[in-house]
Amino acid sequence: MKKAKPTCIEVQIEGGVALLLLNRPELHNAFNDVMIAELTQAFSGLDCDPAVRVLILGARGKSFCAGGDLNWMKRMAGYSFEQNFSDAQALAEMLHTLNTMRKPTIARVHGAAYAGGMGLIAACDIAIAAQDAEFCLSEAKIGLSPATISPYVIAAMGERQARRYFLTAERFSAAEAFRIGFVHDIAIPGELDAKIEELLRHLLATGPNAVAACKELVRAVAKAKIDRDLITDTATRIATIRATDEGREGVRAFLEKRKPAWAVRPSPANAAQPKRTAKSPK
Repeated sequence: MKKAKPTCIEVQIEGGVALLLLNRPELHNAFNDVMIAELTQAFSGLDCDPAVRVLILGARGKSFCAGGDLNWMKRMAGYSFEQNFSDAQALAEMLHTLNTMRKPTIARVHGAAYAGGMGLIAACDIAIAAQDAEFCLSEAKIGLSPATISPYVIAAMGERQARRYFLTAERFSAAEAFRIGFVHDIAIPGELDAKIEELLRHLLATGPNAVAACKELVRAVAKAKIDRDLITDTATRIATIRATDEGREGVRAFLEKRKPAWAVRPSPANAAQPKRTAKSPK
């Protein structure tokens, strides 16, 4: 059976890098149930694709993601609790799929990043924003809460900042997002892709299995108590990875002063830059 072509997203793969673009620019890339389903499927598929080493999550048009689509929200207003729960579970599953990808993920942020858009950013490993990006956890203004995205957003900006921005629903700048740790770096719009290319150079030089192990290590250790069980767990992790083919190759390459077998150069075609096609809006 032929798979249906995505209607809300676009995926480009080149040189080990997958560029996934939210592609509803006329609606500021706002979520609906179709986009959520397509993102879940895409994240899962790209994580299993041996041709992909890194995922960049970006967007077409003026905005990264303006949160929920108004027509989708109108439908939800008439849902029963069971229907709303099912709908919320789909969004939660999509964010979880992105958050637990084995491959490194980069959020390429420009324009408006509101509500659920901030959830996408927070679920990525690295976030780089243009200086003109604008952020807002806007849910409280319409009588809701950012419940589904909260585990990722709180982990990214911290509890203290969340207690402000969840409650006020105020907009804040890229500079403020950087100050509170929500994004890792900011750049003038013309240099956003250069920042991401530099990250790609580093990420494509790392061992794919080592990166997956590092991501799992962060999740396991971040809030764990340093006790005998944790000490044993971390010793087990390093002993296990040292014995893998990738681990042995990495050490040999280091001692022999050569690049390891998995090292990849970023594509000269600038994989971080969304390519415009005749059918694709700016």
